[in-house]
Amino acid sequence: MSKASDEPLSTEVQIALAHTQPSVRGALTLFFELDRRFARIVAATSEPMLGQMRLAWWRDMLGKPIDERPTGDVVLDKIGEHWLTREEALISLVDGWEQMLAEPPLTEDHAHLFVAGRQDALLAAYGKPPGLINGWEAYVAAARYWIFADLASNVSSTEERELLIELGMANGKSSPRLPSGARGLAVLGALGRRSLKRGGRPMMEGRTASIIATRAAILGR
Repeated sequence: MSKASDEPLSTEVQIALAHTQPSVRGALTLFFELDRRFARIVAATSEPMLGQMRLAWWRDMLGKPIDERPTGDVVLDKIGEHWLTREEALISLVDGWEQMLAEPPLTEDHAHLFVAGRQDALLAAYGKPPGLINGWEAYVAAARYWIFADLASNVSSTEERELLIELGMANGKSSPRLPSGARGLAVLGALGRRSLKRGGRPMMEGRTASIIATRAAILGR
């Protein structure tokens, strides 16, 4: 069991967190820290079965009562503080990242399953029950832009990147406006859409990235 890294979260995530209301910020920060942990597990895995075993450990821990979980891992300890009774959504995050251990190239089905798991966990930080869509369309659209763009900008295969861009842009031409309590998510959605339109380039690349982020934080999209 590894300790949390001192490496900061990505710039776009830090900007999003800065525009997130305090009541949500703790849970959202934990989501990004756990999401990064799973990304590193997948990236470091050369044998899919070993990666599945490491992810299965997290799935098992998240399914245990808090007093039965081991202590000493910074991220796991924070789950009891910020995600108590909402662990089901974090298990969806595990399931999503497990899709990335499938034999390449990434298929459309695996991409959708990955996005669904990551999306459920991200939106649960805002109080969305897993699987509920009605009334959350703007949240879902922003989350999907960010998730597709984040993955597209990190894959090495041109074929996979083009698939992710196509699927991500299927959200539509623009995102619905998000309420003031979700302006951090609006930042991610706007930067994600911009990234996809630019061919899956890194979200904070280019002079206009900070302008896009600021506008989204003000306007909600």
